[in-house]
Amino acid sequence: MHIADKLVLQRQRHLKWRALDRLELVLMMLCGALCFGFSLSVSADIVTRTIGHPWLWLQEVTSTLFIYAIFIGAAVATRRNDHLYLTALSEAMHGTARLIVEIMLRIVVLGVACCLIWYGYLNFLRGFGSFRLPSGTPIASLYIVIPLSGVLIALFTVEQLVNGIANGFDHSEPPDEDQAMPPIRTGVETGPGA
Repeated sequence: MHIADKLVLQRQRHLKWRALDRLELVLMMLCGALCFGFSLSVSADIVTRTIGHPWLWLQEVTSTLFIYAIFIGAAVATRRNDHLYLTALSEAMHGTARLIVEIMLRIVVLGVACCLIWYGYLNFLRGFGSFRLPSGTPIASLYIVIPLSGVLIALFTVEQLVNGIANGFDHSEPPDEDQAMPPIRTGVETGPGA
């Protein structure tokens, strides 16, 4: 099985465009690298402080990796329907009621994405007036990921809205291959192969 098949979630395929699968793959790999880097920098920070020679710049690296992982992770979770939705509410419904609730939920998420874009961009611009210590890097380097995350969340929400309205939101999901159970044999079967 190819790595893309493992990382790109096939659940709710009817709500996704195949053209965005590669973007989901890149975002998943980026999230993994950010989380690994965050863990590594926290460990290095602990070790250097314990031995009495702290690297103060490690706290900047740690916070940057953490913030980027959160906002990139929120975007990819939106594509995977793992985040930002009240799925229990909508999945309990069928027909027109489900269509209305699913559309309303995604419109709310689209509103949140627009807020991330607008206010994140304003914070980014204001961030050039504040600097991180000890490096002196403008704090805008942290804020740039907020509007980027908003753009990705909006893209994935529009993708789901368009496909959901066209194909319907209510589709039964095939069982996962890893979790599918073999048939139970009772010992009573007769015939070939029993």
